[in-house]
Amino acid sequence: MPSPRPTTAPAVALGEVADRLEASLSPEADRVSLTGVSLDSRTVERGDLYAALPGFVAHGGSFVRQAVDAGAVAVLTDPQGADLAGDPGVPLLVVSDPRAVLGDVAALVYGQAARALRLVGITGTNGKTTTAYLLEAGLRALGEPTGLLGTVETRVGETRIKSVRTTPEATDLHALLAVMKEAGAAAVVMEVSSHALALHRVDGAVFDVALFTNLSQDHLDFHETMDDYFAAKASLFTSARARRGVVCVDDQWGARLAREVEIPVVTVGSNLGSSANWVVRHRNRPHFTLAGPAGTIELPCHLPGDFNVVNTALAAVTLVELGYSLAEVERAMQEQPTVPGRMELVTATDPDPDRDPRCIVDYAHSPEAVEAALRALRPTTRGKLVAVLGAGGDRDRGKRAGMGAAAAEWADYVVVTDDNPRSELPATIRGEVRQGASGRPSGGSPKVTDEGNRWKAIDAAVTLARRAGRPADNTVLVLGKGHETGQEIDGVVHAFDDREALRAALDGLVYRPEASA
Repeated sequence: MPSPRPTTAPAVALGEVADRLEASLSPEADRVSLTGVSLDSRTVERGDLYAALPGFVAHGGSFVRQAVDAGAVAVLTDPQGADLAGDPGVPLLVVSDPRAVLGDVAALVYGQAARALRLVGITGTNGKTTTAYLLEAGLRALGEPTGLLGTVETRVGETRIKSVRTTPEATDLHALLAVMKEAGAAAVVMEVSSHALALHRVDGAVFDVALFTNLSQDHLDFHETMDDYFAAKASLFTSARARRGVVCVDDQWGARLAREVEIPVVTVGSNLGSSANWVVRHRNRPHFTLAGPAGTIELPCHLPGDFNVVNTALAAVTLVELGYSLAEVERAMQEQPTVPGRMELVTATDPDPDRDPRCIVDYAHSPEAVEAALRALRPTTRGKLVAVLGAGGDRDRGKRAGMGAAAAEWADYVVVTDDNPRSELPATIRGEVRQGASGRPSGGSPKVTDEGNRWKAIDAAVTLARRAGRPADNTVLVLGKGHETGQEIDGVVHAFDDREALRAALDGLVYRPEASA
């Protein structure tokens, strides 16, 4: 689905773009007017600059003819793309690395909308989505018209659009910021992935505040090492991309970032004896105290788990950095957000406390996130804790055993199932997760079962929780897919929603995802 575009964006002369890139054009080409930018020939609109970039599978230069037929009036590409394009009948702008300049070009074409908005960017392995929702809810409570960009959705006021990726491509990002500005937004909160930073997707935007949540193993299919992964995240905290930073220093990566960063930062810590600027103290669920240089505030934590205390603290400190008083922040953080697929409670259509276990869906898909989610639920589970867990195919294989080990350490029962196997053999992936679960770090072994069919695995977990003592004392946690509404198997995305599957199991029905797609 094409990204929304503003209706009032001014036309920009191609010559102005060429001057910015120090590229030459004929006098006639200088006067060509641009009204949009696209890097996908299938989403080109009349008046667009088509960015023909080298891709992982094919070069965009191979699709120049389709883009021109769709209405592209100029092409931005590299020398290889120019060779593939031949004579397209429209002006060519040729640069050595078109992706590296695309953000600045898109910002120019869409009227530099980012400059008119207060931007907050959140990066880290875990907690980006939850922190974004907490912060956006706080801003709305303070009367700010907001926009939200992230893994789950793009939101402009009350308009919601399902997200394709955590951070949009630069062409879509600047179009969306222009749409948000046009709709009256004053502040935009967005998740910034390491892929987005490495691939220049947020270029052309300078964040008023950048947040760092944490770093743990993930995406090592894209980044070669953890140091490379860290470097991508750290690039958000440079003067070219952000004015100020808020950094959680609970892990070694956050502490390192705070030491090395080149922009002003304030630090947040939750460990006893932390030397952070803002420190979490006096936890008395669901409230805690946050103490810092501006004073002390009492805050609620609306979601379970110590990690959500930290997410709440990060959101609160960011509001302080945006200029709000402690009293305003304390009031704003009373707003309770709904965070899709993040420790999200699922109940039966007609709940029955004598029959139903507590059932929760969470997006956790790294060893640390799986451990954090289960550990958060362990103290409030009087009976058995049942985990449903899989791992994605064609992604970082090195984390699969760790995910299984984390589930086995904290759960009483682990049902290993398929996540998004993509092009890999599902049984192979499950075997790697199961291997990690078989060697429980604390000794002993939980009961581990293998059920490839995700619906049957969820149903089996609910049945197990209903039969193990008093059902209401037990918890079922379905991990990995969270808010997702599809399951990718061998190149085909099938309708599937963990929340609907859980509800069907609780209702004693057979889940038919095609009926809810």
